[in-house]
Amino acid sequence: MKLNSVKEMDGVPDATTTDVLIVGAGPTGLTLALDLARRGVRALVVERSAALFPGSRGKGIQPRTMEVFDDLGVLDAIRAAGGVYPVGMVWQDGRRQGEHRMFDETEATEAEPYAGGPWMVPQWRTQSILAARLAELGGSVAFGRELVGVEQDTDGVTARFGSGAPVRARWAVAADGGRSAVRRALGITMTGETVDPAPTLVADIRVTGLDRDNWHVFPPAGGEGFLAICPLPHTQDFQLMGNFTDPATQPDLSLDGIRKLVATRTHLAPDDVTEVRWASDFRPRAAMADRFREGRVFLAGDAAHVHSPAGGQGLNTSVQDAYNLGWKLAAVLREGAPAALLDSYEEERLPVAARMLGLSTGVHRGEVRRGAATQQLGLGYRGTALAVETRTDLPEGTLRAGDRAPDGIRAGVRLFDAFRGPHWTLLTVGTDTGVPDLPGARTVRIPAYEAYGSGVFLVRPDAHVGWAGRTAHGLAEYAALVGLGGPARQTGR
Repeated sequence: MKLNSVKEMDGVPDATTTDVLIVGAGPTGLTLALDLARRGVRALVVERSAALFPGSRGKGIQPRTMEVFDDLGVLDAIRAAGGVYPVGMVWQDGRRQGEHRMFDETEATEAEPYAGGPWMVPQWRTQSILAARLAELGGSVAFGRELVGVEQDTDGVTARFGSGAPVRARWAVAADGGRSAVRRALGITMTGETVDPAPTLVADIRVTGLDRDNWHVFPPAGGEGFLAICPLPHTQDFQLMGNFTDPATQPDLSLDGIRKLVATRTHLAPDDVTEVRWASDFRPRAAMADRFREGRVFLAGDAAHVHSPAGGQGLNTSVQDAYNLGWKLAAVLREGAPAALLDSYEEERLPVAARMLGLSTGVHRGEVRRGAATQQLGLGYRGTALAVETRTDLPEGTLRAGDRAPDGIRAGVRLFDAFRGPHWTLLTVGTDTGVPDLPGARTVRIPAYEAYGSGVFLVRPDAHVGWAGRTAHGLAEYAALVGLGGPARQTGR
């Protein structure tokens, strides 16, 4: 989006101005910027590094995130760039010992079309796809902008950088990772635990002597930790992950160091590792910010919660933070919704993050299998301020306000097609009851469908049911609460 550069705004000389400042160009920041761009909201993404993150680190795209990417217009690119997770192959003494299934099998259904397991895409590729879509919508990333200070007042936020003009924004979002400079500047603490005190090394390598049909697993032996080498789809690379047993270990991230590690723990020779394209080490943690908002600044993604990678939840929870926040910021900035709508971000996302942190830690410790729970399709916002359920005496298992809105095809209408875009959807199922004309909402009528039962459902822009009733009685009051009662919204592209 085009930004205004003015000599002075709200007392800040030579400031670049925008509606929303997003600090960090990872999956969280890019998703939020993309969502805001299609809603016609000016947003500036700033990134401390000189380029997008180069590694494969968060490579698992869960089914719920695939639904988000469907809505954002990047699903085809994500599908083309990725593939299913390969079956694990356990090795010992240079011999294949048998297959290891990393995930419990689940089946896609009409209501959950992307269920069945995560889709593997290297994180660098996911980010490049999101950035390309953002560019299509007129957005971009300002690289080399290291945040050095954040100030806020009743009208906005001022961010200052090591170089370049300050930025003045109505709202700001910290999407700058687990060591968030914004979070530290705000004085928000992280509370959590070290899941494993010993380090884990992760690297993108090129290696000969292993097929690309399996995820190669080398169990611990001789006091060493495990090593796993996974082919990354549509690349020549493998992701290597190895843990250590001694907390005092400082992993050697050089080519020679990784060659030695591979030769020590596998049947491969050092020279079989031909290249190291990216490498890092970390100690798995589970931690969460004490709050997700300070005034006009929100925390999202790793700035708000840090997961063990074992559960495949970090990137996915982060993308969905952005998906939850984007439509709310747009509603306040562009559609006349009260600023109090933004209070729902922390109310909805903090409990979800806490739940996913517990799940990730359980998977890391071998207490929980990777299965339906890790796909995030069952997450919702029942009981929160924006989940208004007016029906009573509902049978167990009935879709309720706050739940994810299922897909399905009825009367020639595919629901995900109807939901796709920045609008709300007023859905009637198995009823001819009258409904109001809500500016900014698309009305869709379908016959009875078991995934919904019957009734009237107002589906939010993030494809959760916001309001549900047997008739539309009381719907107008809810619409006013979320900014649907005024003139038609600008939907962008």
